[in-house]
Amino acid sequence: MREASIDIFTIGQIFTNWTWGEYAGLGLIFHIILMIVMTLRVVSVQRNIGVSIAWIAVLYTVPVFGLFAYILLGEPMIGRRYRERVDQASIMMNDMARREHLVFDKGQDLLPIKYRGVSQIGTRWTGLGVFPDHQMQLLTDPASIFQRLIEDIHAAQRIVFMEFYIVYPKGQVLDVIEALSVAAQRGVECHILADSVGSFSFINSSAHRKLEKAGVFVHQSLPVGLLKTLFKRSDLRNHRKMVVIDEYIGYIGSFNLVDPRFFKQNKNVGQWIDVAIRTTSQHSISINTAMAKVIVTDIGAENNDNLAELHQRVNNYTRKLYVMDPTINDLNSRVKVLGDTIDHHEQPDIGSTSIVIPKMPVVDKVMAQLIPSAPQLTAHVIYNTLVTVIHRANKRIRITTPYFVPDESLSGALTIAAKRGVEVTIIVPEKVDSFLVQHASQAYYQELLDAGVTIALFRGGLLHAKTVVIDDDYCLFGTVNIDMRSFYLNMEVSLAIYTPEMVAQVADCQEIYLQSCRILGNEEWQQRHGSKRLFDNVVRLFSPLL
Repeated sequence: MREASIDIFTIGQIFTNWTWGEYAGLGLIFHIILMIVMTLRVVSVQRNIGVSIAWIAVLYTVPVFGLFAYILLGEPMIGRRYRERVDQASIMMNDMARREHLVFDKGQDLLPIKYRGVSQIGTRWTGLGVFPDHQMQLLTDPASIFQRLIEDIHAAQRIVFMEFYIVYPKGQVLDVIEALSVAAQRGVECHILADSVGSFSFINSSAHRKLEKAGVFVHQSLPVGLLKTLFKRSDLRNHRKMVVIDEYIGYIGSFNLVDPRFFKQNKNVGQWIDVAIRTTSQHSISINTAMAKVIVTDIGAENNDNLAELHQRVNNYTRKLYVMDPTINDLNSRVKVLGDTIDHHEQPDIGSTSIVIPKMPVVDKVMAQLIPSAPQLTAHVIYNTLVTVIHRANKRIRITTPYFVPDESLSGALTIAAKRGVEVTIIVPEKVDSFLVQHASQAYYQELLDAGVTIALFRGGLLHAKTVVIDDDYCLFGTVNIDMRSFYLNMEVSLAIYTPEMVAQVADCQEIYLQSCRILGNEEWQQRHGSKRLFDNVVRLFSPLL
């Protein structure tokens, strides 16, 4: 014991006698070792070269910040327990589907040969195939979306599922909340899965309490917290937007449960402009049952109580997916009786838009495929699908997206398509609500313009629609932005549409957006001041992380 004390004392004496220069040298050695270790970690874990370079740049330019940022945000850790619950929920649902002879992964033979391989990408990673014979209608303004949604909730007989990134309880959203409350009170089973970050204001609102008092189940998706941050990334979000009513009516698109007259009016970008598709089918397997399967799995994965409830329901299954005799109004112990007041606000007179799109007709016999994606669960299924169809385009590629920050492969696919004679048009808002995204996006414009890509800057508000039209017979429609966060980090969902009449509706909508756009000229863009180009290119270095 005495010898150990002497050794510790001796070591202490050595450090006490060190100069500041010696301390600095030790710190430098430690810093170099740490940077080498972190660089090796980035290179060994990250599969995207752009992401690797961006993180290494952060680590070396702002070492302390970069180290903590990478630990917290560098790798798509959705959480071990969450992944286990997803796996268990998926196994339950798939076992039940097999027991009831519900086949979700077929239908590629219904497609033209040129799209069978594209479809197979989605089926391989999600287990969802191609479903025919839907009636679909494109809804292009919030008034029509709210009207149809509220009417369908009022007519619901058994169950309502909703999954949204943002629920913002103002304006017409309050009418939806009222409709859900009334439906639950008459015996309809109602569930809302809302992202805990995107829907923060809703989760802490009186609207939430009103729903729970009425018997509506409100689930938080991917809740955040200080301890949770140590085990999973808090910026991995559930960005999906879906509604399923009685399993034969569904909604999907870029539309969050927000009234754009009230939402983010202080950002000086105008109202958000969104679209949704209302789809119906009487088949036992359809886009709607596939959406129900995804939502139920997402709800079951959130916590052990939900997973246990899903297990009990699957074992007592008597009808379609997750449908039982409605008993939710007995209210189990986790539904609290709270106050019933809801905030009401006057309609603001700002952020209006002059975009008017004629009502679209219902299209029959639509063939489509649901493609959900999630980090560490479905690989990069939507990204791979998108790059594949871009390379296969023959006549035109038209993309609407609020956030356009591609990687080198995707940007290269677009420029190559333009150079081989395909008409390539990118429709983006002239102003977006993210400073860094705006400049990262602009860094890609010059190479696209040089290749002959048309860049259309939308001036009628924040164009939030996410649509991709390929030729005349393929469309990707859903929640996915053209950025690496959507492709690699968020939980997203897209609808691949293979019926030309429905694809034409989306193309017509894009054409109307173009009428409110300013086409960016190559000469104009080349004349920008050098400092602006430099700043855009610096931000571009970090674009894989945005």
